[in-house]
Amino acid sequence: MLDIALFRDDPQMLDQAFARRGLAPVAGDLAALDQRRRALLTQLQEAQAERNEISKAIGIAKRQGEDAHGLMDQVAQIKDKMAALETEERELGQSLEEQLLRLPNLPLDDTPDGRDEADNVEVRKVGDLPAFTFAPKEHYELGEALGLMDFEAAARISGSRFVVLRGALARLERALGQFMLDLQTTEHGYQEVATPFLVRSDALIGTGQLPKFAEDLYRVGDEHWLIPTAEVTLTNLDREQILDEDQLPQRVTALTPCFRSEAGAAGRDTRGILRQHQFSKVELVSITTPEQSAQELDRMVQCAEAVLQRLHIPYRVMRLCTGDMGFSARATYDIEAWLPGQDQYREISSCSLCGDFQARRMRLRSRAKGEKKTRFVHTLNGSGLAVGRLLIAIMENYQTADGSIRIPDALKPYMGSIERIAP
Repeated sequence: MLDIALFRDDPQMLDQAFARRGLAPVAGDLAALDQRRRALLTQLQEAQAERNEISKAIGIAKRQGEDAHGLMDQVAQIKDKMAALETEERELGQSLEEQLLRLPNLPLDDTPDGRDEADNVEVRKVGDLPAFTFAPKEHYELGEALGLMDFEAAARISGSRFVVLRGALARLERALGQFMLDLQTTEHGYQEVATPFLVRSDALIGTGQLPKFAEDLYRVGDEHWLIPTAEVTLTNLDREQILDEDQLPQRVTALTPCFRSEAGAAGRDTRGILRQHQFSKVELVSITTPEQSAQELDRMVQCAEAVLQRLHIPYRVMRLCTGDMGFSARATYDIEAWLPGQDQYREISSCSLCGDFQARRMRLRSRAKGEKKTRFVHTLNGSGLAVGRLLIAIMENYQTADGSIRIPDALKPYMGSIERIAP
């Protein structure tokens, strides 16, 4: 959530930032709403003071044996006025908060302007593209030919956008998750955390999925939602707390299933496992001071890149433009793995700096040693990586002419030293 003080102090700057994200001007209207709410609070304080003065006069009148009925009538009228003011102030406050919760974060000044993914900026390419002596196949062709990727069984059980993996492919998916967790925890300083897969609405509000993106989520009963990413649980671990700045940055990671309705992706990537309702992902989350966050974003991207480097998967890093960036982000780097079967790079990780946007929603602050004053922390999150998409990248980059899949050296210890998955 954005600081309401920004709307009071510089609504023009806000509207310019919103315009970069393709939004119409709204700052002036919200500033006026906030001004009206504050005026009501002033009226309430004045009415309270007036009631207190008259109440004192009533006490004096009664002690002196005078008639206090007129004064008591005034107090009753003030109480009615205060009740009406409180109702109006509460309704305005709720309306203001609801509108603030639906506004995206402000892009950093150096975030590229643009409308969509076509305006993203390539930062670097890493790795040589594989050369095949045959026409490379897409992952679902390979998986079905191996008899280890079953979409029909999944459809009978759950419908579209699900898959059943069998045998060595199921083991390979498990190996990828374990490999990435081991890499991030033993070499990059992330602490592994096992978190719930069900959360309450407050947690999703905290990271920005609610209220704006409810249609992309799965609700379970009246109180819980399935997580769309472990970003939700990891970022909310210390919500409503005050952290010691000497202990920052905090870096945590988790391997969890993720659940998304893909409401906005109808007709896109319907073949294969690129876009599923249920998938696994290793998530990286950092909590930092404002001074640390920019450097932490670069570090997080490098931690995610390390996975592809160990597996020798070609990839590129993209800086997202304002029109393609996520709701809570101020700056985002996407990592796109090369998929020979599709003959293109596809997103496999997204690492974002959110500033204090999520921290305000979660009321997560920090305090420096010896200081009384607190301030909001900065939060960052990134995929380290998406397991299903990494499985695709392995299958397509390590395929052979006979349809088998070679196992990268880094994964062999997790695969019982299997050299390849053969037809």
